[in-house]
Amino acid sequence: MDFSLFAHMERMTPDQSQENLHSDFIELCKMADDARMRAVWTGEHHGMDFTISPNPLLELVNLANHTNHVKLGTGTVIAPFWHPIKLAGEAASADLITGGRIELGIARGAYSYEYERLMPGMDAWEAGQRMRELVPLIPKLWAGDCAHEGEFFQFPATTSAPKPVQKDGPPIWIAARDPNSHEFGVHNGFNIQVTPLWQGMEEIESLVGRFNDACEGYAGPRPKIMLLHHTYVGKDAADVDLAAQELSRFYCYFGAWFQNKRPVKQGLIQQLTAEEIAANTLMAPENLRRDLTVGTATEVIDQIKRYEDLGYDEFSFWIDSGMSFERKRASLARFIDDVMPAFQ
Repeated sequence: MDFSLFAHMERMTPDQSQENLHSDFIELCKMADDARMRAVWTGEHHGMDFTISPNPLLELVNLANHTNHVKLGTGTVIAPFWHPIKLAGEAASADLITGGRIELGIARGAYSYEYERLMPGMDAWEAGQRMRELVPLIPKLWAGDCAHEGEFFQFPATTSAPKPVQKDGPPIWIAARDPNSHEFGVHNGFNIQVTPLWQGMEEIESLVGRFNDACEGYAGPRPKIMLLHHTYVGKDAADVDLAAQELSRFYCYFGAWFQNKRPVKQGLIQQLTAEEIAANTLMAPENLRRDLTVGTATEVIDQIKRYEDLGYDEFSFWIDSGMSFERKRASLARFIDDVMPAFQ
């Protein structure tokens, strides 16, 4: 089982300095690097202080100057916001600058808030179709002299400039949920990222089951599958209970952004009231305590052992939570010191 860190700058209130958030983000990534985690992942989002990351490749290039070992992954770029020539060239350039440390996670995107601003009129179905046309073109552009006539993209023979450092280019990961997405990713030889949210072990099992089904019909080498999950390692039961309350609040805000119904001003969504948070029983602390990778070190080890037994190749510690930097850092330190050694 490999381990990685998934993180953004996340700004919840106007009093938080973006400069401080960036310093905190780098510090967490340096912890992952010092612990010899396999990778650090950060995604792409626009106009949302909830997850500040308009160009993950830019951030990853900067992280290369603060770290020595970790692979640097986009978790994920939003396919419909990119032209394939632009994505192939920028990913290859980042790979060149970082000495071959880039990995390219790609998704269709999830927030209609972003769609309506960057691609007005586009829905999730079209976003998925754009992704399926774009992604297979990336390795062809890295190989060179790729011409294409498709539904969304048309271009004469083109070569990525520069070429990536890694042979055949950076590894590509596809964010997948439904069986067709798993089949698309696997049958194109790409790795798979899955993100169960709040449905617990049942969803974790079903997602790896879809991956295994896709692999059965694929004659090539078996790709890898990564589990991205909100994680908190508490010092005791009371600390874990507090984390569940904080994650409950985070998921209520996550849901509000996803629904795209509340006013947004200066990149911040209108604050939820205590009554609104309490009324969201789906995201209740006791449910998230049960369904996320949350617990004492012993409990988290037991949970991840179950994921390992299911066949997951990598577990990514999703640290976005709305918690203070100090609480994030303490949880990650316990994960590094008390959880990871159980898998060495």
